[in-house]
Amino acid sequence: MIPEFIAEFFRLHQNSLWVVTIGLDLGLTLLLYRLYGKTGLYAVIVLNIMLSNLQGPKLTTIFGMQTSLGMIIYSGIYFATDILSERYGKREANRAVMIGFFTSLIVITMMSISLLFLPADLEYAESAHESLEFLFGFTPRFVFGSLFAYLISQRLDVWTFHFIKEKTGGRMLWLRNNASTMTSQLVDTALYSTVVWWGIYGFKVALELALAKYLFKVIIAAIDTPFIYWARNWKLGEKDWSDESDAADGERGLRDE
Repeated sequence: MIPEFIAEFFRLHQNSLWVVTIGLDLGLTLLLYRLYGKTGLYAVIVLNIMLSNLQGPKLTTIFGMQTSLGMIIYSGIYFATDILSERYGKREANRAVMIGFFTSLIVITMMSISLLFLPADLEYAESAHESLEFLFGFTPRFVFGSLFAYLISQRLDVWTFHFIKEKTGGRMLWLRNNASTMTSQLVDTALYSTVVWWGIYGFKVALELALAKYLFKVIIAAIDTPFIYWARNWKLGEKDWSDESDAADGERGLRDE
């Protein structure tokens, strides 16, 4: 799909590929939000949940540190929920969190069921089955760790975002965006690494993976700050606002400096 000369360039420049992927993820989030409002953000969360589950098992090296590839896409979920929090209020953000949780649960369940089907007696069928088994042969440790870390950290992200917003009177969007994401990502990384990586690789490797993963998450949170200012200032029209959401809370964010 990707032209060979571009693929070859990024194989040789992995750090650049990481930066480009972050920009692409944030840019596509803004595009879907611009086109479809909060529905687009719900779609982003569902897509990122599925993609991070696919990419999660792949470990790569960025800036000399080993980390999970799914970390990039997973961090985009926090960006989407922060936009929902800012523009539509706590209720809509928490609704999106639960949509993401049940999406992840459904994906894990259905893919686990699909592995119960035996492959056909064809040349490529067995290898395709083995590939799916490698990606979706979820252990109880992974299922519990990923779902538990996601739900706790996402709810904390929404709560912290609105706590800071209330304390600052709707000012300093940069502070609540970064502080809520960095705090919740710390909890997410600690929970996931303890439950999943520690049991697989041992404490030392789990700690190294956790520190690298959290460092990259902090960098992504800082990078997305101008993007959330951009999203907040868009005028999408009254039809995008839900009567059931905390619209007034979202409107107060527009007074932010």
